[in-house]
Formats: sequence, structure tokens, C-alpha cells
Amino acid sequence: MLQPYQPLLLRLVHGLTSLFLILAMISAYWTYDVYDGRWGQIPLPKFEEIEGIHGTFGLWTLLIFPTLVFYAFHQGKKRLIQPKTLSHLTQTAQKGWWYHLHRLINTLMLFSLTFAVFTGKMMDEKWLPNGELQHFWYSAHLLSWLIMFLSLGGHLLISAKMGGLSFLVSMIHWSYQPQDSPLNWKNHLINYGQKFNVSQITNWWNQSFWIKWLEVGIWSSLIAAWLISSLK
Repeated sequence: MLQPYQPLLLRLVHGLTSLFLILAMISAYWTYDVYDGRWGQIPLPKFEEIEGIHGTFGLWTLLIFPTLVFYAFHQGKKRLIQPKTLSHLTQTAQKGWWYHLHRLINTLMLFSLTFAVFTGKMMDEKWLPNGELQHFWYSAHLLSWLIMFLSLGGHLLISAKMGGLSFLVSMIHWSYQPQDSPLNWKNHLINYGQKFNVSQITNWWNQSFWIKWLEVGIWSSLIAAWLISSLK
């Protein structure tokens, strides 16, 4: 069986985002374990510097995430929720049902990560060391990581269900086709800029309600996160 091929740019931004996200999730639980623990703890070392490390991983995730967002909503938009996705999900006996669920989970992953980085940016680094656990944004940030954990688990399980081991390996494989070479990225970017016109904006506007406004919401949240945190 031939191994599926994934575009190199997708593998890079997906891999880096995944790496920083997983590190952020691990350090997020460790931070909770050190400073909170109201819903259970495990015997982790009381390493108080973990909050700053978690913030660093969160920042790295936020820096690379916009590239994944742009790719997902343009070159990779077929992997996201489609106009008839929700109606197809009600027909569990339909052939290809897993593909529709995969699109929904992929979209939920983007939403979950946006929710996590936005609520994280709204927090003050002094809250937890001062024992201030009552803040709304801290509670929202905890909720975001729970949603992210469930979304990531669903993403991995359904990806394995659909493509098996060969699909998972294709996401970390280093080989690439000539047209995917990094040497061509500059020219691809220039060509994209030259071809950008009003018709592309019109085509984007004519997309389905779900995908269009989800993209607007994600970009607005990321921009707002930077602006609000800067004002703070």
C-alpha cells in the first residue's frame, strides 16, 4: 500500500504547532498541579518556574499558529467543515461518514487552540503565584485546555481510523516532491501576491457561512489577544 503524501509546508507548520501545543499542554497541567489542584493532583515536583515555561510554550504556539490557520483555511480548506458536513454526520450508516467527522474535528481543533491562546493572553502572570484562582479568564483558560485535550484525542483517533499508521507516518516524513521544495516558497509567495485580486475576495465571501465566519472569528481573536495583552 502506497504511503499518502502530505505537502511539506503542511507537515512543517502542523508539526511545529503540534510540538509546541503538546509541550504547552504538559506544562499547563504541571502549572495547575503546582498552583491549584482543586480537582485532583498527581505527585509532580513543586517547580514554581513551570508557569513561565508554560507561557513560553504558549507564546511559541501562538507565533506559529497563524501560519497553520492561513494554510488550513485556504490550501487545506477541504479538510475543514463543509456546507453539508453537519447533515452528513446525522447519517452514520453513510459511506464516508468518518471523513465528515474528521473535518469537524479538524475545525474544532482550530477553535480550541484559538480559545486556549486567547484566554491565556488575557491572564496576568501574578494571579497564580498570589493564589488568585477566582478570575474568570483563569477558569476559561482551564476550560480551554480541557476542550483542547478532548479535541486532540479525537483528532488522533480519527486520523488513525481513516488513514492508519501510514497516514500518521506521512505527517512526520521528511521527504518531499520537487514542487514542495523550500527553494520555491519565495516564488510561490510572489505568485500568490500577484494573482490576488477582487475576484478572490468575492470567492471567499461566497463561501459557506460556517467556514467564512469561523476564519474571521479566529483571526479577530488572535489580533485582539495581541492588542489587549499589549494594552495591559
